Amino acid sequence: MGKLYKTISGDEWDVICYKHYGTEMVMDQVMNANPKHIQTVVFSAGIELILPEIDTIKESANKPPWMR
Repeated sequence: MGKLYKTISGDEWDVICYKHYGTEMVMDQVMNANPKHIQTVVFSAGIELILPEIDTIKESANKPPWMR
């Protein structure tokens, strides 16, 4: 299932992903795990999101050399 994350006012998908996974490149997977909020750009405080377990090492291997 993954972890639950409670948003703070002003959170955005890319910032949440960077804080939790260390990269924004998994944003699509996190958004897909939270279809109810997929249209949200800037979150208000207290929204609970599911942060799925993602192998970020595998994700970084898929990046081009200049992004590793």
